[in-house]
Amino acid sequence: QPNGGAPGAERNGAGPRRSTESEVYDDGTNTFFWRAHTLTVLFILTCALGYVTLLEETPQDTAYNTKRGIVASILVFLCFGVTQAKDGPFSRPHPAYWRFWLCVSVVYELFLIFILFQTVQDGRQFMKYIDPHLGVPLPERDYGGNCLIYDPGNGTDPFHNIWDKLDGFVPAHFFGWYLKTLMIRDWWMCMIISVMFEFLEYSLEHQLPNFSECWWDHWIMDVILCNGLGIYCGMKTLSWLSLKTYKWQGLWNIPTYKGKMKRIVFQFTPYSWVKFEWKPASSLRRWLAVCGIIFVFLLAELNTFYLKFVLWMPPEHYLVLLRLVFFVNVGGVAMREIYDFMDDPKFHKKLGQQAWLVAAITATEFLIVVKYDPYTLTLSLPFYITQCWILGIILVLTWTAWRFFIRDITLRYKEIRRQKQEHRHEKDKCLSNGDGHSALLDEPNGNKLRERKL
Repeated sequence: QPNGGAPGAERNGAGPRRSTESEVYDDGTNTFFWRAHTLTVLFILTCALGYVTLLEETPQDTAYNTKRGIVASILVFLCFGVTQAKDGPFSRPHPAYWRFWLCVSVVYELFLIFILFQTVQDGRQFMKYIDPHLGVPLPERDYGGNCLIYDPGNGTDPFHNIWDKLDGFVPAHFFGWYLKTLMIRDWWMCMIISVMFEFLEYSLEHQLPNFSECWWDHWIMDVILCNGLGIYCGMKTLSWLSLKTYKWQGLWNIPTYKGKMKRIVFQFTPYSWVKFEWKPASSLRRWLAVCGIIFVFLLAELNTFYLKFVLWMPPEHYLVLLRLVFFVNVGGVAMREIYDFMDDPKFHKKLGQQAWLVAAITATEFLIVVKYDPYTLTLSLPFYITQCWILGIILVLTWTAWRFFIRDITLRYKEIRRQKQEHRHEKDKCLSNGDGHSALLDEPNGNKLRERKL
């Protein structure tokens, strides 16, 4: 995670440091920046509410007052959460930053629950209270059509198909996968999610028109160039973070101005670093957990497209961008909490709060899609797509059964057989040695001894 880290020095003696966790050297300086300011925030909040009550004249616009009251309620809740909520695993640039996003997660989940309990028409029209331009159906853009890389029929620009695909979503793909790599911290999981999402686009293009893309748009521009380059840069960043020395010193303890500026910049890097080792094939529990993570990740990706489809939001709307920014900030914390829960269950006995909220948000978003447009979701898959998915599921289940059941039984049988053979060999050897020893005691004559041995 680019803006957070794992404060390894804050494990409170709960156990030995992991082999994948970096060493941290901290002089323990506790400046004004790090101290709790609960009373200060409470005083400022009370003054602001007092100003609105005593000095400001209340407008006579009911709709405006309703919006302002809702916003004020949310801000008060955020003030409470930033100062009082439990800290998560990340501490940079400041624990309050991650507490803020935790509270935003609660607000967003409550908003989704509210939308879920409305009728389809009321829910779509409610979006007008956020932006008056919303609440109207929008056409979906189809990225398929003419898939010629070089179009000889267009004398002006034969490569116009390529330039048409190079919109603002190309850098979004790159930076998105760069940040996702920093969250997941594993090359093969990132590649599986990237390729799987392209297969999902192939499978669901009969439901959403903008899933229809040219083959080279799927595999060359998306998987290889945008996603692949983002994953590569993310892995290089992870390599640097895992080798970096984490030595922290108070700002006022640094003598030079250059050192102070460097310290300020490094405040936005992790406090320490933990290398994720998912090891999905190590046990059935970890295999199922990793499959669940990939499933939820892909579902959250699909929710991005389906939500804007059922709530009539254009792809370039700021709410779509804000949702992506939200998941960038909460996703890293959630992945770290999931990894801790899987890797260190003795210390982390329950799933982290941010991971719990992200799972609830993903499920609620999907339920909204199901309620608001069940017709689109129930459009039957083409027959060849169904066959491919059935084949894929059978292959995964077969590998799972072989790896965690048949293979283990076979190895256990071979081990038992080997142990029996070794035991039989040792027994025969002991009997052989015992016969020779008894003959030596019974026949002191050397000639008779040799005859008996023969």
